[in-house]
Amino acid sequence: MAGAVTVHLAEKSARPKHINESIVVRIVLISIALLFLGLVVLLPLLSIFIEAFKKGTDVYFAALRDPDALSALKLTLLTAVIAVPLNTVFGVAAAWAISKFRFRGKNILITLIDLPFAVSPVIAGLVFILLFGAQGFLGPWLSDHNIQIMFALPGIVLATTFVTFPFVARELIPLMQAQGVQEEEAAASLGAKGWQIFWRVTLPNIKWGLLYGVILCNARAMGEFGAVSVVSGHIRGETNTLPLHIEILYNEYQFSASFAVASLLVMLAVVTLIVKSFIEWKTAKQLPKES
Repeated sequence: MAGAVTVHLAEKSARPKHINESIVVRIVLISIALLFLGLVVLLPLLSIFIEAFKKGTDVYFAALRDPDALSALKLTLLTAVIAVPLNTVFGVAAAWAISKFRFRGKNILITLIDLPFAVSPVIAGLVFILLFGAQGFLGPWLSDHNIQIMFALPGIVLATTFVTFPFVARELIPLMQAQGVQEEEAAASLGAKGWQIFWRVTLPNIKWGLLYGVILCNARAMGEFGAVSVVSGHIRGETNTLPLHIEILYNEYQFSASFAVASLLVMLAVVTLIVKSFIEWKTAKQLPKES
């Protein structure tokens, strides 16, 4: 009995200090967190659905069936389908190079990967206008060859890719650095080639982190507004993504329609959150248990 008490006291003393806070402090902290979450996140999201269905389900589904809304949805999904795989390939390559090899300029590469986090999306859109716009650096050459990038799908994809390309790389870099290179070196010593090492050793070790990064990248791509707003030209039914279509409806005082389309984006975000939580659960299951 005394031994059990001693073990219990030892475990209690080994706990982090915040776990030993009084019940009052814990209740206050949890209440503050829940109150802040409710006011900043849950209440605004709930109000979107309330406003969306305010005039009935007929108005709600009519807004979703509108040709411009369907075109915006199609363009949003198409942009994500193109941009996310590009960022996935880049993110895996960059993370593999940074975590597995030593080379000059590694810190510069890491800094460049973080650049979209520091640059405003609107500024990123303006950069593409300066490069590919009619009066931009490459504008005259593109015009002579009848190539349109700005105010078309290529410009939207470029802007979205720029804004979202850190997500996969930034998710994989610390994961691959923590894993080290021992398994790859062992596979190489047994005669495995580069692609064999990647498919049979590296990829299985990073698959859940990779999926996590892809999901975050996809969520950001579907919700991007600033950069896409600059390069799209706001051509209704052609170059408007869902966020841009919502803005147009709201500015035209079509509040029910704008909230209906916004609810669609919220539902896509909820699905993303569910998948993200599932991946976090699978990742946690694969971590070694503490002895």
